Amino acid sequence: MTPEELLNENNNQKKQSPLQSLEVDLRLYSESMREIAVEIMVEGLSAYPIFIAHQHEVSLGELILDKADLNTDWNINASTLEEFVQKGVIKPELKQRFIDNYKSAHDFMCVFAIVPEGANFIFFPYGKE
Repeated sequence: MTPEELLNENNNQKKQSPLQSLEVDLRLYSESMREIAVEIMVEGLSAYPIFIAHQHEVSLGELILDKADLNTDWNINASTLEEFVQKGVIKPELKQRFIDNYKSAHDFMCVFAIVPEGANFIFFPYGKE
């Protein structure tokens, strides 16, 4: 390591996690996302709605909340467990494990958060009505 790298390491502030801005946006989007989750279930599309949070283009789900239109940091797409299995994001043999771990769609939004380091599922509580 060079002296410059050592000096820079000490001067760099800890980088803020992109998930902190996601939490802010999810709180803002909460009511709209709950309505869409209920609509997905009532229309019989799926008992397992999944929202995809991303900052770049993804080919999964349908864009429902556009960060450019809303002046926020995250886009939100709506999808379903069935699409995740069909597109190979969730392997068919792991579908039941996903269902077993899925939290109530009336109380929690299931968010597939995509960040540069990877992607993961988050169950985030809806705001108080």
